[in-house]
Amino acid sequence: MTDVPLLNGLIFAAAGIAIFAAAFAILLKAANVDLRREIVGERNVAAAILAGAVALGLCWIVAATMH
Repeated sequence: MTDVPLLNGLIFAAAGIAIFAAAFAILLKAANVDLRREIVGERNVAAAILAGAVALGLCWIVAATMH
């Protein structure tokens, strides 16, 4: 990358967030469930826990890949 560590950090952070957002959007499309309605409207705690677990799992994968 570059010789500036702060710039490298910003580049990797932006790439990680973009990859996470894309992967989460693909997962929501594949699941074919309105997650927002389930969590907010129906107050489904299990759906919220599942969404959080998926988010953490994707973030760990992205972080391990970029490390």
